[in-house]
This record gives sequence, C-alpha cells and structure tokens, in this order.
Amino acid sequence: MRPVKSDRLLGMNVFRDLFTNVRDLVGGKSVSTQKVLKDLKRQAYKKKADAVIAVDLDYSEFSGAGRSMLFLVATGTAVKLKKENDQQESP
Repeated sequence: MRPVKSDRLLGMNVFRDLFTNVRDLVGGKSVSTQKVLKDLKRQAYKKKADAVIAVDLDYSEFSGAGRSMLFLVATGTAVKLKKENDQQESP
C-alpha cells in the first residue's frame, strides 16, 4: 500500500461558484474534483496498484487583496488487489 496525492488551486468567482454549488446539489460533478480523482488513479496505476481506497477530499479557501482562491487536495491509498483464487483457504 502506498499513499497517493493530487491537488488543484482554483481562482474563485462568485457566479461560477454559485453555479458549481447548484450543480453539485442536483447530482452534477465538479470538473476539478474529477480531475484530482483521475490523477489519483493515474498515480496508482504508475505504482502498479489496482485501486485507490480511503480517499479524502479537503478544500481550503485563501483570500486576500480582494481575491479568493480555493485549494483542493485529494489523498488516498493505492492498493494491489488479490484475485479470489489467489487466497489460500483455511482448513
């Protein structure tokens, strides 16, 4: 098992953020979230893992000088899965 991490820094816009929040409420998926999750899968593949488990998404907002930024960090654990027939049966 190996940790994997991806992050994105996003500029925030009041109208765009409102649209994103509404879209998330009705079942849409944020493009940024999808990008970091895809990056986690890509990193896991490079480590010869089959899956990423225990995924955590953290959002932090930074603001100053009249500007706001959103920092998205995704972390998880890349794992190698065993096939069912590879496991030894207990007597």
